[in-house]
Amino acid sequence: MSVFSLPISAVSSANGPASALGGLFSQAPAAAASPDNAPSFAQMLENAFGQVNGLQNTAAQKAQDFARGKTSDVHSVMIAGEQATLALQLTTQIRNKAVDAYQEVMRVSM
Repeated sequence: MSVFSLPISAVSSANGPASALGGLFSQAPAAAASPDNAPSFAQMLENAFGQVNGLQNTAAQKAQDFARGKTSDVHSVMIAGEQATLALQLTTQIRNKAVDAYQEVMRVSM
């Protein structure tokens, strides 16, 4: 049994476990979404990778602050670390699925 788990509200929400990661990889629908102002796929990926990088940096900074004695809040350090870990795992799984889909498309004979 893992010490770290998602709260029930995050799992049962409409967005699922991704909402526990601060909306990572989710885009809020625009009020008047049109193809002209919609972000490109590359922009969405860049934003998502930026969020993952931000979580990693925050976790590293909190761990360093804890190690130096600047903070005694071990809970926030562990939560930041787990958020960063989950975000990286989610990113890795999305990459794996994209590679699998690409390989499947390449196997299709025309």
